[in-house]
Amino acid sequence: MTTSTPLGLARFNELEERDAVAALHEACASAEWGRRIAAARPYATTDDLYAASDAAMAELTTADLEEAMAGHPPIGRPKPGDPTSAREQAGMSGAAAELKAEMLDLNLAYQEKFGHVFLICATGRTGEQMRDAVKERIGNAPEQEREIVRAELGKINRIRLARLVEEDA
Repeated sequence: MTTSTPLGLARFNELEERDAVAALHEACASAEWGRRIAAARPYATTDDLYAASDAAMAELTTADLEEAMAGHPPIGRPKPGDPTSAREQAGMSGAAAELKAEMLDLNLAYQEKFGHVFLICATGRTGEQMRDAVKERIGNAPEQEREIVRAELGKINRIRLARLVEEDA
């Protein structure tokens, strides 16, 4: 590790294996993804960490992806008491009751078709943008949707990893 390694990343690099895996589980519920990221330490830069995350995400099996998706609540229904979930879904928090009800119906239809929650990197998106995305994606073939979900999970993981290795963590 060089002296130019950001402090938060250096702290992450120095965690015991089980502590690193536990911290990574907060970012992504896939145990395999977490094991791969923890095992590849130390990282010299956050870009190295993100590249490892992207590579691990690309190699996850369907079962690993399902495990990762299971850690995400439906859009519009963040996990109670979970500040990460609430922060990421902030675009739905002030939405009108009609939009929230429509999103609930769309979530249920999506879940019935694909067997998992509608997953999107919600950070910075409005409720209307999320609604429009689920309307567009519900017409996808399952294989196409699985790859979109993989990409969305990758975006979410990068945001969560950035928070994990912030210097004031």
